[in-house]
Amino acid sequence: MKSTLIIAFCLSIFLAHAQPPDVPANAGSTFGAATNAEGAVDVSVLPDFLGNKESGNIKVIAKVTDVCPKKGCWMSLEMPDKSKVFVKMKDYGFFVPLAIIGKTVVIDGEAKKITTSVDELKHYAEDAKKSKEEIDAITEPKEEIRLTANGIVVVN
Repeated sequence: MKSTLIIAFCLSIFLAHAQPPDVPANAGSTFGAATNAEGAVDVSVLPDFLGNKESGNIKVIAKVTDVCPKKGCWMSLEMPDKSKVFVKMKDYGFFVPLAIIGKTVVIDGEAKKITTSVDELKHYAEDAKKSKEEIDAITEPKEEIRLTANGIVVVN
């Protein structure tokens, strides 16, 4: 009986930590390192900003379209052409709430050109609860721009 209670307690702690933070995402809310909107540029400048560079530090403003429903450990931003920019949190050091979906945020971090493997793309599709058909359709690596966020502030 005692061991069953211990296992149940440990499982409940694990499940509590395996979810995005349950906090509001109101204007002014920050996640990770403190930052502000000063000097932020529209996310659409990322391709030109990187140009021939592999990476660079930048502060962008964009609308959040999706968040990892498991932990809040990644999110996606909408580009003007409706493509997405993938954002991970620096050193897995902080997470964002689901309430941030649809909000405009400023992300202070590093932009980098990367090739995302099929396995990693499938992992993120599983996190996003995509259908088996959508996951199975991922067969090629993807060239993309990824942001690693040091800090995020909700603008509105």
